[in-house]
Amino acid sequence: MPISQAVVLAAGEGRRLRPLTHTRPKCMIQLAGKPILMHVLSSLKATGVKRAVVVVKYMEDVVKEYFAKNDLGIKLEFVTQGSKYGTAAAFAESAGKIDSTFFAVAGDVITTPKALEQLARGHQGRLSALLTEVENPQAYGIAQVEQGWLSGFEEKPKNPPSRALANCSLYAMEPEMFKALAAVKKSPRGEYEMTDALKSERVRAVVTSEYWLDMGLPWQLFDANKFLLSTLPDKRGKIENSTIKGKVIMEEGSQIIDSYVEGPLYVGANTSIGPHAYVRGVSSIGPNCSIGDSTTVKNSILFDHVNAKHLSYIGDSIVGSGCNFGSATQIANFRFDAGHVKAKVEDVVIDTQRNKLGAIIGDEVKMGVLSSVMPGKMIGDHCWIGANVMVKENVERNTLVELEQKLKVSKIKN
Repeated sequence: MPISQAVVLAAGEGRRLRPLTHTRPKCMIQLAGKPILMHVLSSLKATGVKRAVVVVKYMEDVVKEYFAKNDLGIKLEFVTQGSKYGTAAAFAESAGKIDSTFFAVAGDVITTPKALEQLARGHQGRLSALLTEVENPQAYGIAQVEQGWLSGFEEKPKNPPSRALANCSLYAMEPEMFKALAAVKKSPRGEYEMTDALKSERVRAVVTSEYWLDMGLPWQLFDANKFLLSTLPDKRGKIENSTIKGKVIMEEGSQIIDSYVEGPLYVGANTSIGPHAYVRGVSSIGPNCSIGDSTTVKNSILFDHVNAKHLSYIGDSIVGSGCNFGSATQIANFRFDAGHVKAKVEDVVIDTQRNKLGAIIGDEVKMGVLSSVMPGKMIGDHCWIGANVMVKENVERNTLVELEQKLKVSKIKN
């Protein structure tokens, strides 16, 4: 019997995904034309979920307003997380609102309906956890399993087992688990952790090989976007005098004019590409955007209302809502030495393990003519980057960056 109810956590900010999360919760970041939370709820619906309790807090009005305008066909009830932080406390907020077996999932984890169906079929007892094998176990909570049940759990182990099974933060539970969740004690870092509940319960382990991604860093959004585009059918709209190779998903009112496109590409409603634009790699361009004359977009995610109309290059970048690129804006995405691009996240420099990474740009950023950005740099929301400026370090939100130029003017001697 399919599981028909779910609790979905959508309360977190996602600090390491700034500047994108300065203006929206992590779960509302746009991938393949929709917020991450919409993709999560769509997967739940595909498995038979009819009703979901969504736990919100950070910028909760953004979540509520979006789903008030976009009906998915699931009955949604929103609950605001209280003063207790942590996943166990967040799930516990739904006590009294669930009356049968339910999925308990993170609203920022991408997986397939098939993985959720496997979890439902394998569920036994009061609590079951979905696990998946990972190649870099030092970055995850790793479970030990004996005869189909969790026997131990270690967070980011230094010496992991040969077959490392990560906790996917996707669970099946019975309603009586709410009492156990409410009894979880505060951890040393001041939160009420779901991992502590796993250690105190008899937990059924369900292993999946389906796609799964928990996005904690900005460049991981590229992988999720690629997977989500792979699940969408080709859908063409208005195309004139253009070469199209690969999959293209075009929403109502969008158009591609006199341009060259190598998909997969998502094009949002009322977005115009061309004339003479070049779009390649795995890209998503949101609604009401304009990609114009001699502009290249390569392997990038553009949110809504982005304008890049003249001679710009946007490569391996994520661009927030309402950004404008002045003529000949260039986003560099490759180092001269061909090494991994490093990025500074919350004052920590991280090796992204990527040879190509452009910029992460927040909402409502204006780039002046002939401006440029070096690889792996982040520009906060509502910044103005003046003409001819080269951005070589992260820029905080609400910042004006201008180039001071000293001119020498003299007469020409014959």
